[in-house]
Amino acid sequence: MLHLKRFVFNFIEENTYIVYDDNGEAVVVDCGANAPGEERELRDFVKQHGLTLRRHLLTHAHFDHIFGAQFIYDEYGVKPEICAAEKNDYDMALQYMQIFLHCELPLQLPPCDVTLTDGAEITVGEISIRVISTPGHTAGGLCFYIPKAHILLSGDTIFRYSVGRTDLPGGSMEDLRDSITQRILVLPPETRIYPGHGPETSVADESRAVDFF
Repeated sequence: MLHLKRFVFNFIEENTYIVYDDNGEAVVVDCGANAPGEERELRDFVKQHGLTLRRHLLTHAHFDHIFGAQFIYDEYGVKPEICAAEKNDYDMALQYMQIFLHCELPLQLPPCDVTLTDGAEITVGEISIRVISTPGHTAGGLCFYIPKAHILLSGDTIFRYSVGRTDLPGGSMEDLRDSITQRILVLPPETRIYPGHGPETSVADESRAVDFF
């Protein structure tokens, strides 16, 4: 059986997810923890459930989704993984954050593995994740689909009755529209969508609200 835990981290209220099986094999997606209390919350959950974090997958490299990348690397020895088209955003995350927030905040990042490609299958224990390329919010945006559990981790591509912004570097409304209509809404209607911010939704619900474009 697969399990999913959502954490709401940092001042932008970003959703960090841990997916794990009954044997404690686990994947973290978009760790945004940026305060000691948030790091402790995640660490305590991992310890209490006897989890072993094997992979850290990034839907994209905006700063609110990678605040905790260094923590995961230092604590568990796991580097974040992105697709090649997102590497520049990862390298520029500190500068983009300072421009976006109009102030200087620290952001330390570990080395990352550029390994994720469209259609790739990631297996960790009983967890099988399919990588889906969904550019639009960023040039290298990804979603992570878990068919066995009818789960899609959508990052900032799609939210409940809303979509990700496209006015930041690498954004494209045309690409985002194609990603949502051709890559997400074609999934089984019972698929639960867990976005990068806000509450969960489903393919069925979002298909009925497709006029948000």
